[in-house]
Amino acid sequence: MAKRLFVGNLTYSATSAQLEELFSQVGKITSLNLITDKFSGQSKGFAFVELTTDAEADEAIKKFNNFELDGRKMVVNEARPQEKRDSFGGDRRYDKPRSW
Repeated sequence: MAKRLFVGNLTYSATSAQLEELFSQVGKITSLNLITDKFSGQSKGFAFVELTTDAEADEAIKKFNNFELDGRKMVVNEARPQEKRDSFGGDRRYDKPRSW
């Protein structure tokens, strides 16, 4: 399985088609996920791209990190696993087992 790439600092008007056209220059895209706002459908400014091989992914990092797209320099690097987050809000006292 190839490396999963994080693509950041995108404009909010960026589209999947733009990214697909760009990254297909270095290899075959296995998956492309442009993160969008669930209410407006507008890009949140980052995406995840997976190419067929690690060599293609490395080439994409070299070629597109700091590449200017629509006036902004993209950040392209290997994606890190999502970190576990704490529960949302609430009273932290009750996150511990209760003794009653």
